[in-house]
Amino acid sequence: MAKKPAVETLFVKSKVKEYIKSKNCNTASEVLDGNKLNSILIELLEKAVARAKANNRKTVQERDL
Repeated sequence: MAKKPAVETLFVKSKVKEYIKSKNCNTASEVLDGNKLNSILIELLEKAVARAKANNRKTVQERDL
C-alpha cells in the first residue's frame, strides 16, 4: 500500500516554539513534529478558500478566515 505524500509544513516551527515560550510554557515535540497543528492550519485555509470561491473571488481575504 502506497503512503500518502507528506504535506509541506505550513508554519515556522521555531516561531511557534518561541511564541509558546513567551507564554511561559514548554513545547512538546509532538506539537511541532506531529500533523495536528498543520492539519488545523490546512483545514482553516481550505475553508477560507471555499468561502472566497463561493463569493466568486480568487483572492482569500481576512474575512474568509
